[in-house]
Amino acid sequence: VLCADVVEAEAHAQSRTLEAHYAHLLIHGTLHAQGHDHERDAEAERMEARESELMQSLGFADPYSA
Repeated sequence: VLCADVVEAEAHAQSRTLEAHYAHLLIHGTLHAQGHDHERDAEAERMEARESELMQSLGFADPYSA
C-alpha cells in the first residue's frame, strides 16, 4: 500500500517525477516480495543493482544515481 500524499512529497523532495518514484517503489516492493533484502551491505548492493537495471529497462533514470 502506498500513500499518494507521501509518495508525491518524496518525489518532490528527491527531484524525481511522480511516475518514476512510483515505478521505483513498486519495483522495490516487488523485489522484497520475491525475497530480496537490503539488511546487509552485499544484499543491498545486489538489490539496488537489480532496481537500477529494472528502472532503466523501463526508460527511467537510475534511482541511485546522483
